[in-house]
Amino acid sequence: MFTLYPAIDLRAGRAVRLTRGDFTAETVYADDPVAVARAFAIAGAPWIHVVDLDAARTGEPANLAAVEAIASAVACPVQVGGGVRSVEAASALLLAGAARVVVGTAAVERPALVEELCAANPGQIAVGIDARGRDVATRGWTETSGTDLFELAAGLEAIGVAAIIVTEISRDGTMEGPDFVQLGAVLVATGLPVIASGGVGGLPDLAALGGFEIAGRRLAGAVVGRALYEGRFSLAEALAAVTP
Repeated sequence: MFTLYPAIDLRAGRAVRLTRGDFTAETVYADDPVAVARAFAIAGAPWIHVVDLDAARTGEPANLAAVEAIASAVACPVQVGGGVRSVEAASALLLAGAARVVVGTAAVERPALVEELCAANPGQIAVGIDARGRDVATRGWTETSGTDLFELAAGLEAIGVAAIIVTEISRDGTMEGPDFVQLGAVLVATGLPVIASGGVGGLPDLAALGGFEIAGRRLAGAVVGRALYEGRFSLAEALAAVTP
C-alpha cells in the first residue's frame, strides 16, 4: 500500500519550507502549524510527516511543544524527525505523541543508537537518509558525511528499522520531479519499505511514484510539501492520484 505523507517543516515554531536544504532559502507558509496539521487531517491524511529543522541543525529539540500540539490535535499518526541523536531525544518525541521517530544523522554517526532504539521501540523507528547523489549529508544537510547512500540503506535492513525516507537534496523544495534513478537503486539495495521525499511538483509526479516498480519492489509512500503549500494540487487530489 502506497501512503502519502503531507509534510510540516518546523522552524522557530512556524511551518516553513527550504529549497535544497538551504536555511537561507526559507519560505514561511504558516505561523500556526497546528492549524496546518488539522487541515491535513480533515482532508484525509493517513499520516503527517513533521521535521524539526532547528533540531536537525543543532541537535536541540527546539520545537517539541509544537510537535506535541500537532500530535494532540489530529487523529492520524504523526511521524517526526530532526535532531534525534540520543535515546532521550527519541523518547521525548514518542512521549509527545509521535507514532514514529525518524533518525537521520545518528544513523551515520552512531549506528548502535539506531539499533538500540529499534530494539526498545519496535516498529516506531525510521531512518531518514538525505543525500546528494550517493553522498549522505548530516546535521540538517549542512555537512557531508562521505557515507554511501546505498551501502547505508542496505546495512539498515538487519536492525529492525520500520522504513527509510530517502531525500535527494538537490530536488527537495524545487518541485522539479523526484529522482527515480536514485529511488530505483535504493529499492534494489534494501528490502526495507522506502518512502520517497523531494521534488514532487504535480499530480503526475505522485502518480509516477505510486506506480513505480523495479525488480518487483515498489515504494511504500511519498512525502509531499511545497507543492501542497503552493497550491499545485489539494491533498484530496493527491490522495486520489495514488489510490488504485
